[in-house]
Amino acid sequence: MPLQENYFTSFKESIDSYDLPELFTFPFCYQPHPLCLLAAKELQRHLETQQEWQHNFGITGNKETAIGKMFGVLLVQNKHNEIGYLSAFSGKIAGRNDLEKFVPPVFDVLAEDGFFLAGQLEINQINEQIKSLEKNPQILQFEMSLKSEIESSILQIKEHKERMVEGRKIRKSQRIMAEIELNANAFLALKEQLSKESVNEKIQLRDLKIYWNERVHKAQENLNQLTAEITSLKNQRKDLSASLQQKLFAQYRFLNVKGITKNLCDIFIATPQLTPPAGAGECAAPKLLQYAFKWGMKPLAMAEFWWGASPKSAIRRHLNFYAACQGKCQPILEHMLEGINMDENPLLKNPAEGKTIDTVYEDDSMLVINKPAEFLSVPGKQVEDSVYLRIKQGYPRATGPLIVHRLDMSTSGLMLIALSGEVHKNLQKQFIKRTVKKRYVALLDGLLKEDEGIIDLPLRVDLDDRPRQLVCYEHGKPAKTHWQVIERKNAQTKVYFYPITGRTHQLRVHSAHIKGLNTPILGDDLYGNKASRLHLHAEYLEFNHPVTGELMRFQIEAEF
Repeated sequence: MPLQENYFTSFKESIDSYDLPELFTFPFCYQPHPLCLLAAKELQRHLETQQEWQHNFGITGNKETAIGKMFGVLLVQNKHNEIGYLSAFSGKIAGRNDLEKFVPPVFDVLAEDGFFLAGQLEINQINEQIKSLEKNPQILQFEMSLKSEIESSILQIKEHKERMVEGRKIRKSQRIMAEIELNANAFLALKEQLSKESVNEKIQLRDLKIYWNERVHKAQENLNQLTAEITSLKNQRKDLSASLQQKLFAQYRFLNVKGITKNLCDIFIATPQLTPPAGAGECAAPKLLQYAFKWGMKPLAMAEFWWGASPKSAIRRHLNFYAACQGKCQPILEHMLEGINMDENPLLKNPAEGKTIDTVYEDDSMLVINKPAEFLSVPGKQVEDSVYLRIKQGYPRATGPLIVHRLDMSTSGLMLIALSGEVHKNLQKQFIKRTVKKRYVALLDGLLKEDEGIIDLPLRVDLDDRPRQLVCYEHGKPAKTHWQVIERKNAQTKVYFYPITGRTHQLRVHSAHIKGLNTPILGDDLYGNKASRLHLHAEYLEFNHPVTGELMRFQIEAEF
């Protein structure tokens, strides 16, 4: 079989009853085409039954060492006008990137005779040298000596400064008493003596600083002499790593339907990050398209699904389909898909079109509104229509930022609007001090065993896939949620959420994450499965009126 046919897979069952897609998949927001669903099922059966390699996806193996993976299928028409599909996975599986049935990587970093492994070997050798040198016991001794000198210098200088402060107090007291008790000549003589004491103390402080600076400098020099080779090796490692990375980026060359090739450096130079992120080009989608273009196959539709346990930080659910990531894949795919007729980008559509905002309460200083689901709080990058714009148009005399707090576009419910800058400042202060009481109601896609609890998982944005959020104990901001079950029905659980903090997507991540409730909110297209809507509603709001101080309470029942 010719090389280009090795990875083309014909469907096992007849596809005569299926309609072919008219347009290619918009990869950043899509519903899988039926033929992609069929291809994915066939690929999943292969993953379940193959015996040629072993990888712990976490489906049946040890969850602690599990590594789930993203897989992709690309529906294609080959040169013989046959309809089939290509398969790919992101990164490596079982330590390999060349498994049978899956298209090869765009560039094989694992090639035994390649420059990358040779470069990695050189870097690893430097790492071993550094580790060996760092074991020198004298380094620890010199580090302790330097630390001791610094601490002693700080202590002695601090003690001298304290004596100077006390000396100033004593001299001031002496001057006051001398002015009363001594004659003019004696008073002047005493003033001169006290002035000399003050000057002497300052000279002593200067000399003390010089003395300790010399000692600390000497201790630092001793340490530097011992670690100079380590520093030199680290700089060498840094330069080698940067050079190797740039050389690697240049090897990742991506085709498009027009036959134009660009490497990673060419592609990312036009992006805000300027340089490619680690792992760029190793995802399933670019691999699939590269192979199709290289061997003259026509891409028809694409879908990517997760197989295995979720990562510890991001939320990925076994068998769920996911859009291509924004950080690594978007710039690459924009080049690769140039010239291909695609489905319309749904993110360009105005989700608020035809919807109205209900006013729950209104006075001269503020509004309480009920925001519909799929309605932006503030203007987005592609869509300007939002709560902010509607209020601005409806209340042209209003001043200040207007929006006191936000709800996710997909979340419905109560929002506060300030009609002046002063009122906005007052209401925001209540949110910052956490005196505002909020309650959300949500319908979860599954049954919870417990009845109540607190979720404490710090969050930060996924830099490679905005606006998704990650659980991150190193860089994440604290995020806490109190939850309480209302009812269990039809394999779903209705809950109250009381957010203690207010992070982006907090309730959605805390619901879906394995360390949270491990049960996504029904209709969550980012962290669960898409449905008619996101079943999350800001039901209750309690705060003090920004002008009168009166306690205000509002409640709007959810539509679900």
